Amino acid sequence: MTSASTAGTTPPSTNTSPSTTSISLAATASRAVAASGRGRAGGPLVLGVRHHGPGSARGVRAALEAADPAVVLVEGPAEADALVELAGDPGMRPPVALLAHAVDDPGRASFWPMAAFSPEWVAIRWALDRGAAVRFIDLPAAHTLAAADPTWDDGEEEVSGSGPRIDPVAELARVAGYEDAERWWEDVVELRGDDDPTAPFEALAEAMGALREAYGHGGHPRDLVREAHMRIRLRAARKEFGDDAVAVVCGAWHVPALTRKTTVAADRALLKGLPKLKAETTWVPWTHRRLARRSGYGAGIEAPGWYAHLFAAPDRPVERWMTKVAGLLRDEDHLVSSAHVIEAVRLADTLAALRGRPLPGLDETTDAVRAVLCGGSDVPLDLVRDRLVVGDVLGEVPAGAPAVPLQRDLARRQRTLRLKPEAAERDLDLDLRKDMDGERSRLLHRLCLLGVGWGEPATGRSGTGTFREGWRLRWEPELHVQVAEAGVWGTTVEAAATARAGSRAVAADALADITALAEQCLLAGLTDALPVVMRALADRAALDTDVARLAQALPALARSLRYGDVRGTGTAALAEVAAGLAERICVGLPPACTGLDADAAGAMRERIDEVHQALGLLPGADGLTDRWAGVLRRLADRDRIPGILRGRAARLLLDEGRLAADEAALLMSRALSPGTSPADAASWIDGFAGGASGGGLLLVHDDRLLGLVDDWLTGVPAEAFTDVLPLLRRTFSGYEPGVRRTLGELVARGPRAGGPGHTTPGVPGFAPTTDRDRADAVLPLLHLVLGTEALV
Repeated sequence: MTSASTAGTTPPSTNTSPSTTSISLAATASRAVAASGRGRAGGPLVLGVRHHGPGSARGVRAALEAADPAVVLVEGPAEADALVELAGDPGMRPPVALLAHAVDDPGRASFWPMAAFSPEWVAIRWALDRGAAVRFIDLPAAHTLAAADPTWDDGEEEVSGSGPRIDPVAELARVAGYEDAERWWEDVVELRGDDDPTAPFEALAEAMGALREAYGHGGHPRDLVREAHMRIRLRAARKEFGDDAVAVVCGAWHVPALTRKTTVAADRALLKGLPKLKAETTWVPWTHRRLARRSGYGAGIEAPGWYAHLFAAPDRPVERWMTKVAGLLRDEDHLVSSAHVIEAVRLADTLAALRGRPLPGLDETTDAVRAVLCGGSDVPLDLVRDRLVVGDVLGEVPAGAPAVPLQRDLARRQRTLRLKPEAAERDLDLDLRKDMDGERSRLLHRLCLLGVGWGEPATGRSGTGTFREGWRLRWEPELHVQVAEAGVWGTTVEAAATARAGSRAVAADALADITALAEQCLLAGLTDALPVVMRALADRAALDTDVARLAQALPALARSLRYGDVRGTGTAALAEVAAGLAERICVGLPPACTGLDADAAGAMRERIDEVHQALGLLPGADGLTDRWAGVLRRLADRDRIPGILRGRAARLLLDEGRLAADEAALLMSRALSPGTSPADAASWIDGFAGGASGGGLLLVHDDRLLGLVDDWLTGVPAEAFTDVLPLLRRTFSGYEPGVRRTLGELVARGPRAGGPGHTTPGVPGFAPTTDRDRADAVLPLLHLVLGTEALV
């Protein structure tokens, strides 16, 4: 549902001059501010509203109570008539939205959101409570979705060939002397204290009429067709129920087009030949946070939580708001007293009087909250904005609402696993040894495979083991569209994910994509999909001869093999393929590393690190690890291998204890010898002591290696130093600040003071004998932690 400020059609534009237009608009805006209620002279009751405006909603409710129409016509897709009764179901709780999507292409979808303070929702509930009929009169979704872009962003400033787009509310605010359109709307509608809440409707209709005369369709050409359909539906309702028994609730921008006289033939001509497709509609939950978004399916309401408060508060809205804010801040351990609340209310009232406003608005209350309740800090104020001004309210729809079979299965699984969708982002920690958590993990992984992004793995929360898994969950309304799109793969989550995995395996071109898919299938527990994926994996691995691609594919297989024990999934076939890949990598890696340029060598370094880590995860891979160590030794010894790869191979061997410290020092001295070009020597240092690999600590604790680096660096010719400086800076910038500081101190001391080149007997980096005084200093802590008896 588009906002009233961005929807509408118009009669043919006139040649009114800009100056005349501004004068008439200013006069109309002034009348809107000072308008008093006037009765209508018969005919349908047309109520022009601003979508999601609480003042408009209160006015609509009062006007309907006074007129008591037999039918209420609401702006919305005509197909939604069949869903009206669900709005009265006890299980329906706004914010909700009408969702329409193409049957053959669920990704072509559009939403019409409604909150508790939306005038359309108030009109629908009033009609259902009074037994009046409800009809939706907007262009059917079957036509809207058939357009080139059904989710056309109403925030666009200009549409090709249609002129600039205007915001009617902003235009009225401008000519009334307001810089802020929201403030003008609050003063005119939301904060009015009139006894007659219907007063602004007639003045707003007159103001919109002036705008339509001045700006034509205002850059909204599609609204010409929409309003033609609205007029046809309005005529049908008048014929069925009578002129005085019809009420229309629509965007104020449409009112002039609905009240102007046109012929049926002219309206039908506008609708002739429109593209059409088969569409389905339903109700889906919506969120306040989504209402606050201006792009995509958002409604562009900056403060839905504030508007909901204004609509729901029976009296004293500012006092009640400050009480809410105080409660939130107290829950977050901020010191807020009743005196703070009283003073904040007084300050808001004072600011409103100084600014000439009828009542404190959001700006005044926010300023008062910042100054009094937040102590002038924006940090707690951001919390208030997020939790209250916007809010995380998530609506609900009854179980009887139409839905694709996949959506129903997902809802059933959510109830069974006690995973309630929530608008607020939350973290979920799973222990995969528990049956319930294991099922939750499989459901979330299956949804990820289907492209339904309800949850994403929380990196760093799972630790290094396989028994724990972390997720970050947030339910967004668009996920209903994603579920509908995924419904083509099956009627249950498991069946759909299995079919989707098989399709991706057949279509995959890269070996790494198939191995990643195999890992996803294991995580999701899709045992029926694994045979198809494994056949595709075996076929692709047999044909692929690129060592880099083989190395990129192995880590996913190694990770997958770790899940067999904890998830109860067979991995024998995966182990066989992984072993074959590792053998081929060991054979082909040395030739593949010869003659690489700098970029290719950097990429190959990443592949070598991945393979080294993956081989450590493969079960029963002792023979492979020995062979891999031999491959690394050949890389470290060959001069034709790029320096970054030789240095990296030497470092991996040193870390694994397969290269003695004396041998590492010998390799470094050879790599940094005067006969080696400075660029190649710097590349070797980058591979051996790169910042992400803990090389800084190695240099801190091994004086010989640090001395070799220091001697080489001081001997680099001046003309070559500029060339190697970027590489060295990249190497050392990856170290932790404390490591860099310690290295600087060691270098500054020099050989005689324990710096580079200074050697002492014993293990490098350690004193020759034990310092017993320092060792005894830890005993009190051990007594405290372990108990005295444990140390006797």
